[in-house]
Amino acid sequence: MTTDHERRRQARRLLFTCSRATLIIVADSQNVTLSLPRTLLKRAKRLAADEETSVSALMAQALRRLVDERHRFSSARRRSLAAMASAASLGTRGAARWTRADLHER
Repeated sequence: MTTDHERRRQARRLLFTCSRATLIIVADSQNVTLSLPRTLLKRAKRLAADEETSVSALMAQALRRLVDERHRFSSARRRSLAAMASAASLGTRGAARWTRADLHER
């Protein structure tokens, strides 16, 4: 059975742990100022409240998604271009041996 004193000590330890985690997150972040239309900001605040988060967290999530999508697209593009540059020869040695008319003969 825990005493009142032990419960308070555990609560302080939990509070310290939560505060410490918050400080670590804040240390890795940097503030940014945005100018948003008033109506968009109101809608963002409602959305944040519905999701039990902050507008700042919503913006960070949206930016992270945008940056990740752009990075994946760039990586896929580089891989595709590299694959085309090193594609296996189909026996033509880079010169077509047919004409358009040959391909469309009926």
